[in-house]
Amino acid sequence: MRVVSGTCKGRPLKAVPGNQTRPTTDKVKESIFNIIGPYFDGGLVLDLFAGSGGLGIEALSRGMDQGIFVDRDHKAISTIRSNLEACGFQEQAEVYKNESERALKAIIKRELTFDLILLDPPYKKHIIENLVAMVQEHNLLSEKGIIVCEHASDVILDKEFENLILWRQEKYGMIAVTIYKHS
Repeated sequence: MRVVSGTCKGRPLKAVPGNQTRPTTDKVKESIFNIIGPYFDGGLVLDLFAGSGGLGIEALSRGMDQGIFVDRDHKAISTIRSNLEACGFQEQAEVYKNESERALKAIIKRELTFDLILLDPPYKKHIIENLVAMVQEHNLLSEKGIIVCEHASDVILDKEFENLILWRQEKYGMIAVTIYKHS
């Protein structure tokens, strides 16, 4: 695993020890960012289910100003911190050990809006639609913001959530990426 492009291009990233997380491959990561960017002129990114932090770090490397990284696993939190330090992004990041819905509730209280939200939950949980609905309901996505959802390719997600629409969907073998934005 490595940072694909931007200020930290080529920097190796550590994976979370064990088999509890499934890192996004460099090929899929590069494809996602080619679709949504490839580079950013500032902004705030939320990496929910961050794992190693690879997706959020890629967004920072490509120009996002700040990132919030959330995972419930203590090994993941340690790995995220280590990867942020290796890239020099500690000052641009907040890292929280928390469940996804509790983290979103805390974010709602802070009245934050994101330019990019990355959702890559465990495939078996089937909670992406609930999370996207929560993001939409509480206006957590900026007007030009994007939500990127990684899931199993056999899962079909809703095409819209009130003012959020399915913008793009790509399949990479057993992995699918669904991208939402404002209608």
